[in-house]
Amino acid sequence: MSSETQIRVLPDHVANKIAAGEVVERPASVLKELMENALDAGATQIDVDVLAGGRTLVKISDNGGGMNRDNALLAVERYATSKIRDVDDIEHIATLGFRGEALAAIASVSRLTLRTRLAGDLGGTEIVMAGGKIQDVRDAGCPPGTTLEVRNLFFNVPARRKFLRSEPTEFAHIRQVFFMYALSHPAVGMNLTADGRAVYVLAGGAALEDRLRDLLPTTAKSMLRHVNYTARGIIVSGFIGLPANSRADRSEQYLFINGRPAGAPVLSGALREGYHSLLPRNRYPVVFLFFSLDPGLVDVNVHPAKKEVRFRDPASIRDAMIEAIRRALALDGRVNGSKVQDGQAGPTPGPAPQSIFRSLAGFDRMIPSQSFPYPRQPSKTMPEPPVSTTPGPAGRESASKAIPIAAGGEHGSPWLWCRILGQVGNLYVVMETEDGLVLMDPHAAHERVLYERYLAAVIQGHIESQGLLIAETVELPPAGAQQVRRHLELLKTLGFGIAEFGGDTFVVDALPACFADVPPRLLLPDMAGALEQSGERGGTRRLLEERIAQAACKASVKAHQTLTHEEIETLVIQLARTEMPYTCPHGRPTLIHTSFQELAKKFGRS
Repeated sequence: MSSETQIRVLPDHVANKIAAGEVVERPASVLKELMENALDAGATQIDVDVLAGGRTLVKISDNGGGMNRDNALLAVERYATSKIRDVDDIEHIATLGFRGEALAAIASVSRLTLRTRLAGDLGGTEIVMAGGKIQDVRDAGCPPGTTLEVRNLFFNVPARRKFLRSEPTEFAHIRQVFFMYALSHPAVGMNLTADGRAVYVLAGGAALEDRLRDLLPTTAKSMLRHVNYTARGIIVSGFIGLPANSRADRSEQYLFINGRPAGAPVLSGALREGYHSLLPRNRYPVVFLFFSLDPGLVDVNVHPAKKEVRFRDPASIRDAMIEAIRRALALDGRVNGSKVQDGQAGPTPGPAPQSIFRSLAGFDRMIPSQSFPYPRQPSKTMPEPPVSTTPGPAGRESASKAIPIAAGGEHGSPWLWCRILGQVGNLYVVMETEDGLVLMDPHAAHERVLYERYLAAVIQGHIESQGLLIAETVELPPAGAQQVRRHLELLKTLGFGIAEFGGDTFVVDALPACFADVPPRLLLPDMAGALEQSGERGGTRRLLEERIAQAACKASVKAHQTLTHEEIETLVIQLARTEMPYTCPHGRPTLIHTSFQELAKKFGRS
């Protein structure tokens, strides 16, 4: 066997660098590991300082238990930890960290300085390392707790360093990590300083509601519902958003298992089921949910970065999460978004029919029926609408008769002629066409109309912008703010009047005309999500424009909104002129058609 193919044990510094590739992806990974160590040490105050997006410095100071010299020297060794003793402990992990490899991995690809002192000691210890090797160990004067300085990350791994992004991008990831742990531990005071500028100053001893207000000051309390549910030893707590406050992506879904930011496929499925029938496709709720359960029932030893966990009894977790969500959104035994527990009140929806008989009770108040033409390609045989006399309110009569059909565009309408019969259940529009009965959902129909109108304007470059009477400021999460900041010019070309207002806050003084009725605080997060998913490279520009246009659902007519005859007529005409009148942009049907043949069969006339 040649020397080139012989098996050999890798040197420690090589093994540590390989391990660092799994644990340390970027400066935000360093912050994650060090914050977990500080929280495990029982810290009640954590201060974070970063320079140049963490590329130059990530410094974290805590007032936790601290270490003596011997433990400090062991802490920087690989697989050295105080959190487990043998293999059985892995099945009952009650701490955030336990692997004992993060500090050694970080030290192997940076210049690291560790200062620590026990509360009862007169002096502390300072350890200086570079590239995983100890350079100096000396006495130091420092406060109780531990301070770690990580400088020049990947200075000895140029291939990894060149893959780091720009300073603003790396800092956005750092803010996101800080946000997650600040949210999961509201009782711990936390400060974040970037390049000498205070970004977050969070007092300790806070409740989750207070921490949410500090981290997301623009999130309206009225749009969140409190969750507090216990079943079979599983506690589900936190806050969830009303369906009306949904997002275009999952960026504002925060799940914590025993204080650990983590996720699992079973949780994603349970979240969808909890909001089943309340949200359309491709809409995601805002959630801040905490799961507390026996550590023996959850396996955190799945991923090196501990991003995903597994449950011993996933069915119990799923059922508890679904029930917690439904109870938080419950109103008089119905899943609804209008009122919730704890005396909080939200928007009240319009009245819903209690039974089919109650819906039919308003038949005598229906609007007069009327027929009118729509643009459509001429056909060889065009049947005339039947002449009928229908009694209307106050004994009036409205006659339907044949009306010439004008030629349309490349596509035809769903019908040759139409007669509006009315609106039932304070929601659905009933119409008669030349070959049957049609039910129309006004909300879905209006979505389709606005979607195609705005998309056509985007493609043709004729986007109308409407100024707001009063400019609004919108604060976004770090990741969303970074996307908006990078695409400000693109948003302006799409009809937004937007500018930076400092930090992650933007001022909006104009919107695309078809979104003029949508509050910027709801619309801008959707834009950020679309930008993050699509970008603007190559063909994704068109995809981005389509995603943004789908936000027309926020500007369309709402369910249980009573429409006048003129409004229904206008909407029906506009829908007939669209390219795809049968579905809304989310794929929901706008029309349900029942032919005369089907009706005859149901009544036994076939």
